[in-house]
Amino acid sequence: MKRIATALAAIMVLSACGGDPLTGGNNNPAPTDTIVVGSANFPESTVLAEIYAQALAAKGVKVSKKLNIGNRELYFKGVQDGSIDLIPEYSGVLLKHVNKEATEVAPDEVYAALKKSLPQGLTVLDKSAAEDKDAVVITKQTAAQYSLKSIDDLVPYCKEFVFGGPPEFQNRPDGLPGLKAKYNCEFKQFKALDVGGPLTVAGLKDNTVQAADLFTTDSAIKANEFVVLEDPKNVFAAQNVLPLINEKKATQQVRDVLNAISKKLDTKVLLDLNQKLASPDKPEPEKVAKEWLASAGI
Repeated sequence: MKRIATALAAIMVLSACGGDPLTGGNNNPAPTDTIVVGSANFPESTVLAEIYAQALAAKGVKVSKKLNIGNRELYFKGVQDGSIDLIPEYSGVLLKHVNKEATEVAPDEVYAALKKSLPQGLTVLDKSAAEDKDAVVITKQTAAQYSLKSIDDLVPYCKEFVFGGPPEFQNRPDGLPGLKAKYNCEFKQFKALDVGGPLTVAGLKDNTVQAADLFTTDSAIKANEFVVLEDPKNVFAAQNVLPLINEKKATQQVRDVLNAISKKLDTKVLLDLNQKLASPDKPEPEKVAKEWLASAGI
């Protein structure tokens, strides 16, 4: 019953965000003259999708958008069935999604393995220098109390800690299974929260969870003086931002536009974009994307 309730709640949230939840096999293929741009259900993915869509549209490419779809397990079905053509992705986690046995961790090795592992009909374009990893994050107070700097330091205390993160973190190879396999770290309890969002941040702040999964470019880390634990055994591989696209839609014009964006993206840009999205006036991702494209001369 709990799983059913969680699934229903997720669908309601996605609907409220204007997303188009995908079920795989029940979606119409994208029109042949249009590139359908999708995004996952967190702000960074949405603003990157807006950057892709606006840049392509400015060059005369016909685009439509399906934003805030959900997690990778959900939206990847849409990419495979052709109802989504293009989506911003992260190299390491995408590699693990298509090849759970992958062991590559360095940026170039991950990228090369990913290109070989993708299903027929899909490809990735140039990777950017921008990187956003999942990370085990704790509060400054917890770090001081237990003298924690790395996940290795955390191991003796894992069974005392409640861990918080998105539901899928329980089963992904680079989630709890990876922490168990590489560090022998099993937490006292897992608390399903959100994708690096306000529930996770609040859980850390009020000590509902003592450790959590957050993205390294999340502005909440600096704002709350959270501590990102080092990952010496590389549970979290390189995570370079790059476009995942339907090969049939990857014309030379489209490749040139998207590769130009990747050339301009770095981790500082991601941090700046996230900081703007989290600012008090809460600007729409569409506006933030438009401003960045102008500043980047794209």
